[in-house]
Amino acid sequence: MNLLQRRVFLAASGFAAIAPAPANQNKRLPVQKAVLLSMLPKSLTTREKFQMAKDCGFAAMEVGTEPDPARSREIRQAAEQTGVRVHSVMNADHWRYPISSADPEVVAKSMQGMETSLRNAADWGADTVLLVPAVVDAKTRYQEAWTRSVAQIQKLIPLAEKLKVIIAVEEVWNKFLLSPIEFARYVDDFRSPWVRAYFDIGNVVLYGYPQDWIRTLGKRIVKLHFKDFQFKNDPLLRKRVAEFVNLRDGEIDWKEVHAALTEIGFEGTGTVELPGGDAAYLKEVSRRFDLILEGA
Repeated sequence: MNLLQRRVFLAASGFAAIAPAPANQNKRLPVQKAVLLSMLPKSLTTREKFQMAKDCGFAAMEVGTEPDPARSREIRQAAEQTGVRVHSVMNADHWRYPISSADPEVVAKSMQGMETSLRNAADWGADTVLLVPAVVDAKTRYQEAWTRSVAQIQKLIPLAEKLKVIIAVEEVWNKFLLSPIEFARYVDDFRSPWVRAYFDIGNVVLYGYPQDWIRTLGKRIVKLHFKDFQFKNDPLLRKRVAEFVNLRDGEIDWKEVHAALTEIGFEGTGTVELPGGDAAYLKEVSRRFDLILEGA
């Protein structure tokens, strides 16, 4: 039976309807491009920053926690006037005041910061607050970081649900959530749709492969951070160290990342997280972002 006869046979017998279509690994990912507000030139007004982001090809913005009501209104107005949506709020206090601390005053400050972040998100129309959930250090053991952070996040879930804002925990260089299996378990233990994963593609390259983490975390991922690194040998430290480079200039296998995101069916927003620069630089970042999303 030749190829044409086989196709006719399959169609007539009904098998064609259930035959799997070949995967198109080069299909553009349905990911909205976003940029950090802090990457825009500091000399610009807030509205000018949002407009520059739009002009450079970004449709959304990630903004830090803003406790000042006047400044918060300014951000909301800039988003409304330019059409650049604030999609996520990066909690500003999780490093200085980790919720995994043994100090009640530190935890109280962190919780207050998270409540402000959640209310900022609701006010700006964002659906996510990024939270570094814990910091393991000489004074905080791993198990303590896990137990304490879970207890505090549980307290935040009712407010997150009321405001319809997801608490998205991120893996970062905090000596916590060091494997994709562990990250998945951490999210699952909350048994809540209001706690999900904010996956940073670049943060895991020091000790893993982002495509592996993506496939393991799967639908738990609600947002993505895009960054790239190159590694060099430091003779003084006697180890390899990483430094930020523009997207596609580092050692991340972006084709594999594209394939993994395609496999899990990710649809959402990805925020580039790199050093800031002028319009020409941001347009180049945006162009490279497009190439990644296209699987080039």
